[in-house]
Amino acid sequence: QGIFVLGLPYAVLHSGYSGLLLIVLAAALCCYTGKILIACLYEENEDGQLIRVRGTYEDIANACCKKLCPSLGGIVVNVTQVVELIMTCILYLVVSGNLLSHSFPYVPLTEKTWSVIAFVTLLPCIFIRTLKIVSKLSQLCSLVHFVIIFVVITYCLTQVHQWSWAKFRLSLEFEDFLVSVGVIIFSYTSQIFLPTLEGNMKKPGEFRCMLNWTHFFACILKTTFALTAFLTWGEKTKEVITDNLPSFLETLVNLCLLTKALLSYPLPFFAATEIVYSCISEDNHSNYRSPLLALTVRGSFLLLTLLMAMFTPHFALLMGLSGSVTGAAMTFLLPSLFHLKLKWKKLSFLEKCADISVFILGFLCSLAGIVCSIKGLLEVFG
Repeated sequence: QGIFVLGLPYAVLHSGYSGLLLIVLAAALCCYTGKILIACLYEENEDGQLIRVRGTYEDIANACCKKLCPSLGGIVVNVTQVVELIMTCILYLVVSGNLLSHSFPYVPLTEKTWSVIAFVTLLPCIFIRTLKIVSKLSQLCSLVHFVIIFVVITYCLTQVHQWSWAKFRLSLEFEDFLVSVGVIIFSYTSQIFLPTLEGNMKKPGEFRCMLNWTHFFACILKTTFALTAFLTWGEKTKEVITDNLPSFLETLVNLCLLTKALLSYPLPFFAATEIVYSCISEDNHSNYRSPLLALTVRGSFLLLTLLMAMFTPHFALLMGLSGSVTGAAMTFLLPSLFHLKLKWKKLSFLEKCADISVFILGFLCSLAGIVCSIKGLLEVFG
């Protein structure tokens, strides 16, 4: 349940009834690609039992490319993962600066200065060494998120007398619809973290059940949230729905959003640093547990996210461009491609058709997102 959720009512504004269908479809697709990605971690032994023979997304990629180049797939996946994770971390810093400046408009500080203040609160991330700590922070993040959703939905329910189904659009603008598709799909993405999460579960056999239930409840929550908010504000729905709230509620929700953004930062940060840390230590096992090396990697990444948040112009457009490439690749293209490659002989005809369909859909979404992002960048610079 990321910050993308706050853009869902705006996505419904531009996609109408099809937007509600897309929320359900995206949940089903992302749940499916999560399952086939984890299936690629396992192989059957001589007794027909499934054994976990791979540990990471990188291992899956290397297994698929071992005949061409044993390490090529892992390099591509690691670079893609790190780029997406870093961009996500930077986004949280930029969002934190924006929220602080809007929450305290009477304080004469720029958004970049507020981003630096938010960065200072994130310095303890350097000392995070285990996923257990990250999971506790993510749990708090989820609680804050539910508070935000509860406040917005409660306010919308007080305005139920204004609701009208006539507010839904039947005609669609193609480019606006593509933006809606991007917002809806990327509000569900979590594939980068799934191999690590499944490997750390006490009962990995319950992973598929967990994925079904989490995507089901996420779908219900997102549909309810998007529908009630859009019915409340209609054509006046803003890109971030909290901007539609009355001033007294907007300040409260913005502070909750700030807390959520800061609590969300450690997960992608930890994942990115662990990938780089493992790559650096791969050929030098004596340094793998070196505290100094770990601190250096984490500190470098922390500083990198601040510098890019401070000095990258038009970050939102660049985020859209990189997200269209890396997000679609990690969520749709690679899981379906790897599943076809590793399990081709054991897949039924319908399973092969499903994987191929997901691959084609992911490619089209990625291509459309790239075109829209490049067009936006050309307009800004030209």
